[in-house]
Amino acid sequence: MLDRKYILENLDAVKENCRNRNMRVDVDRFAELEALRREKQRLSEDLNREANAVSKSIGQAKTPQERDERKEQGRAIRERVAALKSELDAIETELDQIWRTIPNMAHPDAPIGDDDTCNTTREYGKTPVPTYDFTPLDHVELGEKLDLIDFEGGARVAGSGFYFLKNEAVLLELALQQYAVNTLIRAGFTPVTTPDMAKNDILQGTGYIPRGNETQIYSIENTQLSMIATAEITIGGLMAGRVVEAEKLPIRLCGISHCFRTEAGAAGRASRGLYRVHQFTKIEMFAFTLPEQSEAMHLELLGLERQIFDGLGIPYRVVDTATGDLGGPAWRKYDLEAWMPGRNEYGEVTSTSNCTDYQARRLGARYSVKGEKGTHFLHTLNGTAIAVSRALVAIMELYQQKDGSIAVPEALRPYTGFDVIRRENA
Repeated sequence: MLDRKYILENLDAVKENCRNRNMRVDVDRFAELEALRREKQRLSEDLNREANAVSKSIGQAKTPQERDERKEQGRAIRERVAALKSELDAIETELDQIWRTIPNMAHPDAPIGDDDTCNTTREYGKTPVPTYDFTPLDHVELGEKLDLIDFEGGARVAGSGFYFLKNEAVLLELALQQYAVNTLIRAGFTPVTTPDMAKNDILQGTGYIPRGNETQIYSIENTQLSMIATAEITIGGLMAGRVVEAEKLPIRLCGISHCFRTEAGAAGRASRGLYRVHQFTKIEMFAFTLPEQSEAMHLELLGLERQIFDGLGIPYRVVDTATGDLGGPAWRKYDLEAWMPGRNEYGEVTSTSNCTDYQARRLGARYSVKGEKGTHFLHTLNGTAIAVSRALVAIMELYQQKDGSIAVPEALRPYTGFDVIRRENA
């Protein structure tokens, strides 16, 4: 969340940022409530001082009647303090609800627009978009012909949007995980596996909404737990309420987890098959940094995403995400969109965001500087190394051959043990 003082001192900029991000937030009401909170807080402090003075004066009363009068005076003041506390609590509750919905400020260079149609292309990957001397199939058709994916079985067991990977597709998934993790370990990341669930206050701290009609989160009924949509949630939560020494920063972590998303409202051919599903495996990059380190770290995460997809021989473009598509926590976000022949267009496969101190402020994640008093909020950054389901879409469609087989990217062959997927009866 943004600093309260910053919001009050930059009301017009904060309101414009909300408009640019296509988010309806009553910032004026926030300012009104904050002014009222401060007024009530000052009054409460004045009354507490008055009550203390009256309490001390009781022992100095010269007559029983005077002592009783001062006791009654003290009781009346305490009742006013209690009433003020109830008012303050109600104000704080409403204030906090609005405060948590105010998005992070956007980078001044982020393209302004309502949605992803306003994203701007920064650059392209090393691999050119291929041409075929045959009509390419999409991954759903390939998965059926080569017995790699069972969508019907997934639907029978868990419902639409779930699936079974089979045969070589399972080994491809494992190979993608190993390839990405090994790449990140060489880049100085510490690998971790994370829980598939997190407490709701951790989800809220990282900017996800665990309840409500618009949530993409699966909540667990009668608990304060939800299924995670990304390891960003669990890794970010590692530093909740903690203080780290500045000299230990940056901290680079590589999270391996399942991800669960309701994908409410998703439909259409663009969501077909593995592209938009309720459960998938993801390798997530996460970094805790000093404020002055975060912009360079953001470019580092983007560079690693590019290295991974260049290494897989997948054509992609890098887009600078428009303000209306940033989400609440991100200051700036870059996406990699891979070319997918089955869609005949680019589709998002990774994203990396610099969230500045927005998540850290909500989580209470801080750092200390040796020799200085007090603490400061960390900066947090995240980036997708591999979202396995979407990477599989790109690989299956891009590496399909005229004879119906699928070649395995060279970078994955040491992990799969084979270099082509085919069926005799395909």
